[in-house]
Amino acid sequence: MEVEGSSKKMIATQEEMVEARVPLAYRDQCAHLLMPLNKCRQAEFYLPWKCENERHVYEKCEYELVMERLLKMQKIREEEAKLKQPQKHGIPLIPKTANA
Repeated sequence: MEVEGSSKKMIATQEEMVEARVPLAYRDQCAHLLMPLNKCRQAEFYLPWKCENERHVYEKCEYELVMERLLKMQKIREEEAKLKQPQKHGIPLIPKTANA
């Protein structure tokens, strides 16, 4: 399943996310990594030094999504700034004198 505006594809299906009880706010392109992380967390009683590899992979995926959105927003702002710049029509603000 392709998500519009993102380079990453959705790997987890809606049924898998419902079955794994993934909250709606976390159902993004990294949800397929969150499901095994949550299973590991439950199995290890949420001990912070456990499941480090799964957590690292999930957080890296989320970081990449955020950076992708930031770069897109930066490009949009640059395009808007170009459109807002005054167009030069060849009329100088300060007229040249005849002797200059």
